[in-house]
Amino acid sequence: MKKLFAIFVIFGLTATACNLPAIELGKQQSPQAISRLLVTPDPNATATPTPFLPSDAPVQTGVDQPTTEPTITPTATPTVRPTLALSKDVVKILLLGSDWRPNSGFRTDVMMLVSINKKTGATSVVSFPRDLFVTLPGLKQERINTAMAYGGFDLTQEMFQYNFGFTPDYYLLTNFQGFVSIIDSLGGITVYAGSQLSDTCSLPIADEEGYCTIGPGRLDMDGATALWYVRSRYSTSDFDRTRRAQEVMKATFFKLMNLNAVARAPELYNAFRNNVETNLSLDVAVSLARFAPDILSNTDKIKQYAIGPREVWAWQTPEGAQVLLPNPDLIEPLLFEALNVE
Repeated sequence: MKKLFAIFVIFGLTATACNLPAIELGKQQSPQAISRLLVTPDPNATATPTPFLPSDAPVQTGVDQPTTEPTITPTATPTVRPTLALSKDVVKILLLGSDWRPNSGFRTDVMMLVSINKKTGATSVVSFPRDLFVTLPGLKQERINTAMAYGGFDLTQEMFQYNFGFTPDYYLLTNFQGFVSIIDSLGGITVYAGSQLSDTCSLPIADEEGYCTIGPGRLDMDGATALWYVRSRYSTSDFDRTRRAQEVMKATFFKLMNLNAVARAPELYNAFRNNVETNLSLDVAVSLARFAPDILSNTDKIKQYAIGPREVWAWQTPEGAQVLLPNPDLIEPLLFEALNVE
């Protein structure tokens, strides 16, 4: 159980490194296959700041640009989405990264759904942008990253069922405290960057103006560089950060594979268990543990998805908040494929 749990801890720590301060925590039809790696960088795209501002004129949808003209009108009680027809063999685990601090509220700014087929070990990962504007059942419409703060995992489950037609089975809430040290303890990682990143930094590689520029291509990173790479926010969008987080996550899995991390999992588990909260039970962990070596040694079999610019509309609430509206006609086929992983 410790071996598998540690793998999820590492997975969660990698995921949560995007945009979080350090914390401490004691359709019923079958659509055609849409296999693709989301989010894909566009070499001709212009970086878009977050959050996205709506415009008066339609904007052509692209990789880094959400649609700005919704064909629906958001209301206080949007239509509940139909339950997706999903395989009973798939376990759905929600990875959450929180910005919780003592004496303050918190948000789960990183949300990744890991689906594992209990029969085959096939795995998928779906990233949800933090600014998705959803219904919190019984409460109001709000950003998706507030559900845990308003009602814990119970409300978060209800929120996913209401807005997306499925219910996560388990959750793992963690932080990236120790993210730098774990990458360094592995001797660094090799990341294959999909595009160039240039942003302010405080690394030794910074230029005279305090900027770091790296990529695209093969990059060797220590912990501090990897943390900057996934957290960088000023010159890019949330969608681009999602891509970078997935790149680092994949690189970490490759390094773990080469270092036989399954054997080292108890050590890693003991190092990070105080920063993890989960309802993952022992029996479920044991049933999934047999797939851990195959997952680590065949990372290309992990299908990666994200709710990206094509699946959302940029919108401004009456109060002036800039959010992203889910496009259910595009999100549901994506989720259907990802959650029926075989």
